[in-house]
Amino acid sequence: MTLLKRYVLRLFISLKYITANVVDRNNGKIVVTASTVEHALKNTLECGRSCNAKAASVVGEVLAMRLRVEGLEHGQGRGIHVDVNKEIEKKGFKNRTKIWAIVNALKSNGIKLILEDEDNTGPESSSRYREGDEFINTKD
Repeated sequence: MTLLKRYVLRLFISLKYITANVVDRNNGKIVVTASTVEHALKNTLECGRSCNAKAASVVGEVLAMRLRVEGLEHGQGRGIHVDVNKEIEKKGFKNRTKIWAIVNALKSNGIKLILEDEDNTGPESSSRYREGDEFINTKD
């Protein structure tokens, strides 16, 4: 059984660290990860006691680079699903700038993201994904 939302972006944000994972939902394994815990990233950033949106942007750029190396920049044609509202709800309203920094870094590096719209549950609900420089609406 294959899932329509095969690859999903999951974020973990604490006061000190930011971790972004792309999970393959078919087997539940992490395909690609990037984090400020990594020695190479930690030394280049000036996080101090807490990481900011700049650190989140760097994590997004590193994740995008690793996705391209794995050949998953388009999520095998389906894209990588992100539910930004759910992530903001889980991580708290204060972390929304960090979440959007990661999403924007992925977009600007050519990763095909599908942004989920859970607010629209009626027949007109749609998912948006970015291809090139424009968002394309697809009906569910």
